[in-house]
Amino acid sequence: MNFKKIALILALVPMAAFAGKAERDYVSGTAEPAVKEAAAALKKSCGCDVKIDIVKVDAYKDTDELRQITNVSKAIAQGAAAHCTDAASKAAICKMKSLEISRGTSTDFKFSGGKGVATSDSSSSASWDMIVAQLDK
Repeated sequence: MNFKKIALILALVPMAAFAGKAERDYVSGTAEPAVKEAAAALKKSCGCDVKIDIVKVDAYKDTDELRQITNVSKAIAQGAAAHCTDAASKAAICKMKSLEISRGTSTDFKFSGGKGVATSDSSSSASWDMIVAQLDK
């Protein structure tokens, strides 16, 4: 077996955990573009490059749960413009160098060492206010 076949198999294994095509389509067509928009909004409004990743995608059971990824991303995109209006606010947000969006048993935002983790449960997502409360400390 050559390297390309092994790489393809390894790339497809995580997708197998999804319930089906609808979930894969939601991630590629809705969630991932929303994440990119959030990163672009942070760059434009706050002046910082934040690497945003969706982690534990296989932990989301269906498209209703996957919407929490989009909700977090939209909250960031909308909140950044309103929040980053002065140098101190921009500096607070730009302490975050990376952000992971993941599924968990509760809704929370934690920040440590330049890394933010926005965790959503099945029915709610981390809000912009949760993020700002940790970054503005």
